[in-house]
Amino acid sequence: MSNTPRIYFASDFHLGVPTHRQSREREDRVVRWLEMIRKDATEIYLVGDIFDFWFEYRSVIPKGFIRLQGKIAEIVDSGIPVHLFTGNHDMWMFDYFSKELGITVYREPVIREYGGKRFLIGHGDGLGPGDRFYKVLKKIFASKTCQWLFARIHPNMGMWIADRWSRSSRAANETKEEFLGEENEWLAVYARELLEKEHFDYFIFGHRHLPLDIQLTPRSRYVNLGEWINYNSYAVFDGNELHLKYFEKAE
Repeated sequence: MSNTPRIYFASDFHLGVPTHRQSREREDRVVRWLEMIRKDATEIYLVGDIFDFWFEYRSVIPKGFIRLQGKIAEIVDSGIPVHLFTGNHDMWMFDYFSKELGITVYREPVIREYGGKRFLIGHGDGLGPGDRFYKVLKKIFASKTCQWLFARIHPNMGMWIADRWSRSSRAANETKEEFLGEENEWLAVYARELLEKEHFDYFIFGHRHLPLDIQLTPRSRYVNLGEWINYNSYAVFDGNELHLKYFEKAE
């Protein structure tokens, strides 16, 4: 590992599917990655869909994932900030991670500046053209009324419903996405529209499940972080450039 301070980005671990064994193997892999990058990380961004489903009752959280949570707590306690974004699969995070692990949870994209470069960072769901049905569904799921109603369900039943829902997801079925072409990648379209109003050097999103590095203009790039079921992909900013990398695979 380099001694140069670095900022790391990863998303879409989808812990919990397709089976307990495969999820545990993936969790162990993520923990190994976190242990590796902590040696030179100055900040770590986990950009959504860390879990294939997550709901916090007032005094109950989904069981499992303790190794990941313990590693994150250890990293935060060592003085390295960890930033966590909600995704479309784990939007029902409330205050558990901030209170217990000391991390910041974001529900919308954020703007950051590092090394003189401007970053727009977010999960990516609900952005760009199309997908109107999901955009309406997201507003419903994000509503306090919907969250209050789900919280009235006993956790055993609630987690059963979540498990049935998760098993129909593309992550549970280990589906590989196909590149649509630069003109049809909706997050690239969204990024280009934003560039007409203000400059960003890097757009960093997850959600797409496909590692992508698209040059939007001579000074702007869109990087999609991919996922950890098929790719184990992540990005790192070394103070000068952003690089898309793969963990425990030949690069």
